[in-house]
This record gives sequence, C-alpha cells and structure tokens, in this order.
Amino acid sequence: MPQTWYVTFEVQKRGTLPKRRSPRETRTFESEAEARTFAREKFNEGLIVFAGTLNPFLPRRLIPSSDIPSWIEQGRGDEITGPDAKRDPEK
Repeated sequence: MPQTWYVTFEVQKRGTLPKRRSPRETRTFESEAEARTFAREKFNEGLIVFAGTLNPFLPRRLIPSSDIPSWIEQGRGDEITGPDAKRDPEK
C-alpha cells in the first residue's frame, strides 16, 4: 500500500548549529489512523505537529497545528468503537 499521509513535527534542539536550519522532521504513513496515532504521540510530548495527505492522493487534506487536537480526538472515537462497532450485535 502506498504512503498517503504525512506528519511533520518540530525536532528538539541538540547543541548549537553553525547555521540556522528548519528544525522539523517528517514521517509518512499508509493510513490516516497510523498518522493520527503518531501525531498524538508527538503532540503529547509537547511538540508542534502538522499533518496531511501526500500528492497525488485525493482528496487533499492539511491539518494545521491549531487543528491537531480536534483531529486527534476524532480518531479517538474510532479507536474506542473499532471496526467491530459497525456489526449488528444481534448477529
């Protein structure tokens, strides 16, 4: 399965650098659920996190750092209910 989601997060500064650079790192994931889980870990560490879909995946989505907490919470409901929640309990 191709990588369709990315999570970008700030990297903690380690020592001094001779010249200024962007202190970010990006990881890619096959599913939104995997990306959301990783983003939650980094967000809980107190890091600034962005997420979104990779080109050419459609529909394109961008989750800015200000929307990460609500995006993470949307996934929490999916994890609690899980795939079995859609089954009819009578069957």
